[in-house]
Amino acid sequence: MQNYWFKPKRYGFGASPASWQGWALTLAYCAAVTALGIWFGSDATIIDQRVTPFAVIVIALTIIFVGIAWRTTEGGFRWHWGEDK
Repeated sequence: MQNYWFKPKRYGFGASPASWQGWALTLAYCAAVTALGIWFGSDATIIDQRVTPFAVIVIALTIIFVGIAWRTTEGGFRWHWGEDK
């Protein structure tokens, strides 16, 4: 039996954390993006040079996060109309 980290949303597309592992992954992702934002935005004189590297790193982290969430979501990602389980 697989331990699912996320459960599908009742309406719409996506998932939400359903276990401590899902919450830990979500909080780690948010902390990493916040820390990157603070670090890349720390020097306002060269912030225009840091936009592209920041965006590339955040996109990579997001792809990794969504990939893990997708693989550990009970029933996978699909559109839900609120029907009963």
